[in-house]
Amino acid sequence: MPSEIEQLYETDFYAWTRVQAKELRRLARARWNGPLDLKHLAIEVADMGSEVLHGMESQLERIIEHLLKLQYSPVQEPRAGWKASVRQARREIGRRMTPALARKLRRSLPRHWAAGRDEARQALLDHGEAEAADRVPETCPYEFDQLLALDWYPQPPAA
Repeated sequence: MPSEIEQLYETDFYAWTRVQAKELRRLARARWNGPLDLKHLAIEVADMGSEVLHGMESQLERIIEHLLKLQYSPVQEPRAGWKASVRQARREIGRRMTPALARKLRRSLPRHWAAGRDEARQALLDHGEAEAADRVPETCPYEFDQLLALDWYPQPPAA
């Protein structure tokens, strides 16, 4: 029967990295006298979890950017590419999502909204779509679950 910490490794790698880094730091403070570089191991283990989180944050910002372009851009040509990008990012997040990561992403959604929004607005402006860029809302009108739902896309605003 796997221990609780072994189960955590299997079910929530991000949370596991946080627990392991905390325990390594605790051992280092207790001046454990073994052959391991506990201080640097704690940093590296924490970084492994952070890399997973940063990758998911980047995918979330890509989803936001492309959903906004789908909703506000009047052009038809790149729409299939934007949808494909959203699907790929959603699948990547879905493969890695854990309860701890979901909590982190939900709490940090305003920051990721701002980054994705800025990218979408700049892309619209770069393509001469200033009117569309001006219609992009300041605050996120999408629910967190909508952003990650494989089959959800926003409707263009009523004219």
